[in-house]
Amino acid sequence: MSTRLILAGCGNMGYAMLKGWLSSGKLAPGETFVVEPNAELRARAAELGSRVASEVGGIPADAAPEIVVIAVKPQVIREVTSDYRRFGNGRTTFVSVAAGTPVSTFVDILGARTPIVRCMPNTPASIGKGMMVVYANDHVSDQAKDFVGDLLSASGEVTTIADEGLMDAVTAVSGSGPAYIFHFIECLTAAAENAGLPGDTARLLAMQTVYGAASLAAESREDPAVLRRQVTSPNGTTAAALAVLMGEDRLKNLLTEAVEAARLRSIELGK
Repeated sequence: MSTRLILAGCGNMGYAMLKGWLSSGKLAPGETFVVEPNAELRARAAELGSRVASEVGGIPADAAPEIVVIAVKPQVIREVTSDYRRFGNGRTTFVSVAAGTPVSTFVDILGARTPIVRCMPNTPASIGKGMMVVYANDHVSDQAKDFVGDLLSASGEVTTIADEGLMDAVTAVSGSGPAYIFHFIECLTAAAENAGLPGDTARLLAMQTVYGAASLAAESREDPAVLRRQVTSPNGTTAAALAVLMGEDRLKNLLTEAVEAARLRSIELGK
């Protein structure tokens, strides 16, 4: 069976994507090849049925993958990607999930004619509930775009942007966003405990309320603002709480400031 996809790096994100591709049937195990120096991480990829190697030299000499996915930390992008230079300037499409690393970095390493897709996923991809945002350079064929989009859909929702400069904003919203929600759950739990609820009950109420509200917003055709108004009775308890959160645009301003801080940091990491 030919190698359709090579995965460079099988950490948490790489493993989550690989598991999604195989479990959904979008790729057969034999069509994948994982290069991962860490023995433990390599072993769990092998358990999924993928062929594995500790270094690039283990890839079959005649391999001509359709896709090479670079799933390593931004700090080692240049070192790792240079090992795959033999697939550059050809029909192989490179997909990067490294935060803050622009397409120009891969062009510099792999060659000016290399098809490159930059993707910003987030951690809910590990349970198939992720948000993947994609930017492709002009050398990526429509067929390759469709293939990459289909693969990524195994991990959640997929959308595209035409301006790579927006990827820093994407990183700040959906890439870092799960951490904001996790912290909100922490804070709501603490507030519930302060109101007198036992710890276990406080955590359950906070987590399930966030989960349920997000699910309702995702499945409803209504705008979130409409849903908010539907559960806010005049002079009621919800209105009293929202007066604190929305007064002087407190929460809106705080989130805007947080997202901007993350966006600026993403720009710095990309330099």
